[in-house]
Amino acid sequence: MHSVLFHPDHRLWLLRGPTSAYAIRLAEDDGVRHVHWGAVLTLDQAVTLAERVSPAASSFEAVAGVDELAVEGGARFGPPSLLVRFADGTRGVQWRYDGHDIDGGHLRIHLRDRHYPLHVTLNYRVRGDSDVIERWTNVENRGDQAPVTVLRCDSAAWAAPHRTHYRMSHLVGGWNSEFQVRRTDVPVAETVLTSRRGMTSHHANPWLAVDDGTAGEDHGEVWSTALAWSGSWRITLHRDPVGRTTWTGGFGHEGLTWSLAPGEALETPVFAGLYTPDGFGAASRAWHGHVRGHVLSHPDETRPVLYNSWEATGFDVDEAGQMALAARAASLGVELFVMDDGWFGARSSERAGLGDWEPNPARFPSGLAPLAAEVRRLGMRFGIWVEPEMVNPDSDLYRAHPDWVLHMANRDRTEMRHQLVLNLARQDTAEWTHAWLDRLVAEHDVDFLKWDANRPFTEAGWPGNGDPERLWIDQTRAVYRIMDRLRADHPGLRIEACSGGGGRADLGILARTDQVWVSDNTDPVDRIGIQHGFSQLYPAQVMSAWVTDSPNPATARRTPLRFRFHVAMAGVPGIGGDLTTWTEEELKESAELVAAYKRVRPVVQHGTQHRLAGDGTLTGVEYVRDDDHVVLAWCPTRAFGHAPAPLRLAAVRPEAVYRDLDTGATYPGAVLLQSGLPLCLPRGDHASTLVRLRRVHQAGAGELIP
Repeated sequence: MHSVLFHPDHRLWLLRGPTSAYAIRLAEDDGVRHVHWGAVLTLDQAVTLAERVSPAASSFEAVAGVDELAVEGGARFGPPSLLVRFADGTRGVQWRYDGHDIDGGHLRIHLRDRHYPLHVTLNYRVRGDSDVIERWTNVENRGDQAPVTVLRCDSAAWAAPHRTHYRMSHLVGGWNSEFQVRRTDVPVAETVLTSRRGMTSHHANPWLAVDDGTAGEDHGEVWSTALAWSGSWRITLHRDPVGRTTWTGGFGHEGLTWSLAPGEALETPVFAGLYTPDGFGAASRAWHGHVRGHVLSHPDETRPVLYNSWEATGFDVDEAGQMALAARAASLGVELFVMDDGWFGARSSERAGLGDWEPNPARFPSGLAPLAAEVRRLGMRFGIWVEPEMVNPDSDLYRAHPDWVLHMANRDRTEMRHQLVLNLARQDTAEWTHAWLDRLVAEHDVDFLKWDANRPFTEAGWPGNGDPERLWIDQTRAVYRIMDRLRADHPGLRIEACSGGGGRADLGILARTDQVWVSDNTDPVDRIGIQHGFSQLYPAQVMSAWVTDSPNPATARRTPLRFRFHVAMAGVPGIGGDLTTWTEEELKESAELVAAYKRVRPVVQHGTQHRLAGDGTLTGVEYVRDDDHVVLAWCPTRAFGHAPAPLRLAAVRPEAVYRDLDTGATYPGAVLLQSGLPLCLPRGDHASTLVRLRRVHQAGAGELIP
């Protein structure tokens, strides 16, 4: 079956996934108009669909058609996706169709302006195993004299089919409270989701879902989109008074401009979209499959259990202390030891040393080699924390190169966390950054980098550069290039994306990293909600989750060790507490829980995920891989005398029988679906459990289940 079809008589293209279809048409004015995004259609069925006609009868309304890339020009009054200004002051675009080509699942539609040398290619890509449609835009100035000023260039615009009611779902938050799901009615207005920080941000994530107001976890139509970009971004959702709901998104925030010189082209990041008819849970699983199949570099690898030294030592790092922690971590079954901040330069606090990436000679008299060797002798891989994009003003690097940071003439340089941002759009700064990272990884055969970025952009300028606002794009692309070069030159290197927690989590950074540090907040109660939001788009195998000390360093909440582990087991668990203070009982229980996670890890990291909801605060996740099911359930609080009812599962087969691998009990699938799985939860608050089930056989007619 061809995934992209074209009907020349109707000038219509049809893109087909396994369970969905997307149709667009070339209008009489050569604009590309949206026709259909939903259930599967044949090409003959798609050509019978007319363009949406506006019910409005007033010249005050916009044209009826919905543009695939909205521009200024004509009777268009919604948010544009492409804004340009030509050298003579003319704005807007009038299209001329310039042909198309289809290469497997990749459709390119070529357009040009009727008068000016502006050429645009709309890109669509579909894959045989995914309903995700990847879209992006190429813009080129093919003139030989004057630049074209780009005021806005989005990757794509999307449109929901007509419904009487719309609801939007998005992710909000802040530091230590990332990925909070918000679902609200779509107002008749323009709603802007954005980051102006130079990074994806803790406060919003470039994922947006629209439904008709009735969708739930396992039912209802959902149209969702995700932008693969790790810098500033903007998504504008528009519901107009005559019933159309559209949204457009891409890199950069409002107010930025850049010039396209003669002969220069610009390619936007991918803005991907997905239609699912079976609720938010099905949408998440489809996104997870797409991330594994087409975003991650090593999706089949099992992520290791790690130990990180930050909460044990802070900046008080030295060789002996790290070796002592490594020995205790190895005894628990940890597979990767990561030394955090404080190992380099004059780094005794957050005030100094950042940028001076040589081991502190007082703390590591023989460099890092002895520690790396000891970690490997203990049977673990060696990882290290870095923050390559930032610098302390109190550093040898800044004193030598004060012009290497983002700054503006006649403006103060705002410090945040006593840091400034290196201008990696500069080739000299980027080359220096790559060189020290390459040397660090090569000399110590580093297996893992915890790549942090602890502040947003301010005074994002480049004095003397003719197009300084372009650095908002070029900075992110430079980070991508450095990561790509490191991974190409060091195939065994794995990277965790971190930005003061979850400040940089998106499909763009995941294309060049292996997992994400979701939040600096390791409180397991808070993490349940954070991880729930993260899972809307991202799979468990990229979700780092630590077990730290009690009381929690961020919230002072006291929770049982078992509860902390069970919450972390929903992703890729690590241990981040001060192991030198843990009792023998805690160390023994931790080793048992690490071993328990390793037994279920293939299912958690490589299976499909189903979010579960029970009575009161009881929630959980069910992971499925082949015949194996893993259920993690958490009940943070409960009223006296109100034990939660059994937790209804979502992914078992009603006709099958399932055995609890730890107790030997068996359950009919129909009972698990309708009545639920009985849970053996400890008394009191912060109760949790891990259950391993395996499908053992099909239940025959009239068969009694013991």
